[in-house]
Amino acid sequence: MKMGKVPILDTLNKIPGGLMVVPLLCGVLFNTFLPKSLMIGSFTTALYKTGALTLIAVLFFCSGAQIQFKSAGMSLYKGLVLNASKVFFGVICGVVLAKVAGPASAFLGVTPLAMIAAMSNSNGGLYTALASKYGDDTDVGAIAVLSSNDGPFFEMMFMGIAGVATIPLMSLVAVIVPILAGMILGNLDDKFRSFLKPGMFIAIFLFAFPLGAGLNLQTLVVAGFPGILLGLMTLIITGVPSYFIYKWLVPRKHRRSAAVGAAVGTSAGNSIATPAAIAAIDATWGPYAATATAQVAASIIVTAILVPFLVDWFYKWDTKHGVLNEDVPLAGGVFGTEVAAVAEVMVADAKL
Repeated sequence: MKMGKVPILDTLNKIPGGLMVVPLLCGVLFNTFLPKSLMIGSFTTALYKTGALTLIAVLFFCSGAQIQFKSAGMSLYKGLVLNASKVFFGVICGVVLAKVAGPASAFLGVTPLAMIAAMSNSNGGLYTALASKYGDDTDVGAIAVLSSNDGPFFEMMFMGIAGVATIPLMSLVAVIVPILAGMILGNLDDKFRSFLKPGMFIAIFLFAFPLGAGLNLQTLVVAGFPGILLGLMTLIITGVPSYFIYKWLVPRKHRRSAAVGAAVGTSAGNSIATPAAIAAIDATWGPYAATATAQVAASIIVTAILVPFLVDWFYKWDTKHGVLNEDVPLAGGVFGTEVAAVAEVMVADAKL
């Protein structure tokens, strides 16, 4: 095969969420088997090991530029719908189990603390990546609200200890600022919005590797079957219902596909710290924090791999059954075609 004709991008686009899932898996494998290779310093470490948050911020900034002020209300509404669904279904299982059987109980080895921590926090970066491919611009904008479930606040509130918890307001503000900055620039200048559009897809591809480099396959071994089961529970109990709730509550004229609803069926990367945070406030949960942390870490890996396939399946189901609303354009244009077109333009410009 000739140089320049290897169909790498086309192959990635054939895999559900491929632009994120494949680099993420590569990051996990490198961190598992060759961890020191990513820690040689300078630009290599910055890009492939520690740069996930910066690159996700770039994604939020570029995504924010695609949100027009006239549609911001719908982004807020979609965010509220998805956030309520995620938190409710995510917390209810663990809280009920703890209430009925106590903190020391377990369902097939999965502890209540692990359920509460893993199932109620969604992966904002993965949601935004999937919304960019399967949803519209207002779906991408919903991350401004969804980001509020990152952290232990909702868990503590539903566990009945909200009296000693505080809302992590500045953490929420820190997530929203890049989105607002992008919104302002994109609404002031249409050309600037178009200029930032390719950045969404580039950031998705780039942040996935360092995100995976923060995970390790050994975690699955430590957590064992309960950790893998927790990931599947998160996928099924929060992702699947959120698809239907989104479909029921968001008017069809304002959505392209309800498949985006299933994109919240993940465990956020920072949910791994939630068991320890809860145990620090309520010592009753202290003895179970270590086990819960290992199970949550496994859930993060399992959901990051499987959720793109779930969203893709729902999207294809909507398409097959004629409920896909093609009058609502994809976020930033057609995903794979857009990237390829941008690449061709950049190559052409370079030759001039």
